[in-house]
Amino acid sequence: MIRKASIMKVYEDCYDEYKKRHDDIWPEMEKMLTKYGACNYSIFLDKRNGNLFSYMEIEDEELWEKSAKTEICKKWWDYMKDLMETNEDNSPVSIALDEIFHLKS
Repeated sequence: MIRKASIMKVYEDCYDEYKKRHDDIWPEMEKMLTKYGACNYSIFLDKRNGNLFSYMEIEDEELWEKSAKTEICKKWWDYMKDLMETNEDNSPVSIALDEIFHLKS
């Protein structure tokens, strides 16, 4: 399993809507995430500054990279673009984090 973490940013007045949209995630989006190898996917919000901390485990980096090219992923990005910082293609601005420590139990 590959552990991935990143930071994104949601606009301050959109915290509740961001959570609502994830509470009501589309079944086809959830299916795509698992099809492309994502599991144990969590997003945490720092309400002080709108930073989102995303953590997921994936099976294969090459497979995961293909998920961004799916129609459902592009549709989700379009749906979320008004709530957060995005790139020109509406994908979230995402800063990958390097793993420094991992405790195995």
